Amino acid sequence: MNETEQLLEQVAARSRNSARGHGKPHPVPLGDGEIARAEGILGFALPPLLAALYARVGDGGFGPEQRFLPLRQVVAAYEARRESGWRWPEGVLPVADFGCGLDACVDSRSETAQVLLFDPNPGEPELAWSMDTPSLADWLRGWLDGTAWFCEESELGEELDLELHPWAEFSARI
Repeated sequence: MNETEQLLEQVAARSRNSARGHGKPHPVPLGDGEIARAEGILGFALPPLLAALYARVGDGGFGPEQRFLPLRQVVAAYEARRESGWRWPEGVLPVADFGCGLDACVDSRSETAQVLLFDPNPGEPELAWSMDTPSLADWLRGWLDGTAWFCEESELGEELDLELHPWAEFSARI
């Protein structure tokens, strides 16, 4: 079993256990046709790991605090934001809602599917973007092992002034 397969198995197991613990049904995985339809609407392919999460784990409702969005909602949010005044970057998909406007987003143009944070609270599009994790795989591993900033057990989550680094590619991607 390769690293990606192992990661998908760990995410699926954590998702099933979490759903049981919250008395909710486990999200149903999507078929290839549903993923292909979403990619057709978007006009680009999902990063392989992101597509595999939807196909093997479920259609949203898993991940940090079960906030991974259903694919249909990801597509609708991406389209709406591309049309908004926020100058939303091409290929950046909002995949998890952390509340208060803060979203974790996957950069579909990045070879590693880097994870970005979108926080509209500063009020300016140029100030709204920061780099969270260099890859979706690392972001998921941080959630699984409890070391990511958004995990309650993480020391980073206790810091009110989490040091975020601006996403340098923003202006080139709008």
